[in-house]
Amino acid sequence: MYRLEPALQHYVWGSTHAIPALLGFAADDRPVAEAWFGAHPLAPARLVGASAPTLDALVSADPHAVLGDDVVARFGRELPYLLKLIAAASPVSLQVHPSRERARVGFEREDRAGVPIDAPERSYRDVNHKPELVFALSQLDAMVGFRAPRRAAELLVGLESSLAEQLHKLLTRDPSPGGVRAAFEWLLAPATRPHPDEVAALAHACQRRLDAGSPSPRTDRTVIRLHAQYPGDPGAVTSVLLNPVTLQPGEVLFVPAGAVHAYLEGFAVELMANSDNVLRAGLTSKHVDVPELLDNLDTVAAPPIRIAPEHVFTSTDVFYAPVDDFELSVTQLQDESDEVRLPGRGPRVLLCLEGTVQVRGEHDGTLRLEAGQSAFVPAAEGLLMARGAGRVVQAGVP
Repeated sequence: MYRLEPALQHYVWGSTHAIPALLGFAADDRPVAEAWFGAHPLAPARLVGASAPTLDALVSADPHAVLGDDVVARFGRELPYLLKLIAAASPVSLQVHPSRERARVGFEREDRAGVPIDAPERSYRDVNHKPELVFALSQLDAMVGFRAPRRAAELLVGLESSLAEQLHKLLTRDPSPGGVRAAFEWLLAPATRPHPDEVAALAHACQRRLDAGSPSPRTDRTVIRLHAQYPGDPGAVTSVLLNPVTLQPGEVLFVPAGAVHAYLEGFAVELMANSDNVLRAGLTSKHVDVPELLDNLDTVAAPPIRIAPEHVFTSTDVFYAPVDDFELSVTQLQDESDEVRLPGRGPRVLLCLEGTVQVRGEHDGTLRLEAGQSAFVPAAEGLLMARGAGRVVQAGVP
């Protein structure tokens, strides 16, 4: 078992305090948006006191012992998942993640064009898909997937704005996924996107309706908030088309490849396929690639996918995502005298969220984790047992 030090990401939308408070280091003025506890080559976690400096180096040195024969056979010589902490103090970009096939094609295309792997204008940084699961540690507000076309059209009625009228026409003319796509594309495509003044006019119309007693105050507040954060960006208007979702602490959301989404605010554990492929359409200062996002977009109206836990052991709930790359378990320990089994046998990443947990493997002794501390457990370690008084999340492979 190896202690981990995560790679920190200081994106502008991050919180200055949430991740430092959990991980136990002094906060400063820099936002800390994400902490990566994985082996992605762009930002691998460091190993504390090990011969290999980083987790990806450990995997490369002996993939069969570290990952297990089954994982190598299914996913190759790489850890198939990436565990993160994400702390959004302001909205995260409007984005979509690609499927495996589209990621491979896009990666190879950008490679042939000579775009450096770490270039800001690059859309595909690897060949993997990126479905993701979010386990809320605080209230988490987001927009995920498309509303039914009729409902989106209803939200535009009564807004005294030419932009609202045009969107309403597009949705009522074709009340199907095709109409939703037409409205979404019309808002974001360079050739048709509305002028910033039109976006501002719709945001002002939402404010007037909100002041007068809105039939959808949440939607109006979201448009107003996003316009204030990104003035003139038509991505703010897409919130009329998208499903709002709020997670309470302990609740889980799954976002499949192709689902448009944006996290608005909150602190969470995030578990995804081992990828950094993000296609953005707005609400960001980063690279935007609207045509590529539209090529990867799923416009079928569907409610957000919430995953209920399965109570597999006395102290453990497991959240099974509908993908083969990862699963998340949460173990709550209350009696230090009791030792409980943790699920899984393959490569696992453990993160202690609160209290103190002592983990014992079959071959490599024990490891004590306090709140904010993390560890990687190779497949060769076999079964894990835990005792203590605390809560620990575990990322593993189904």
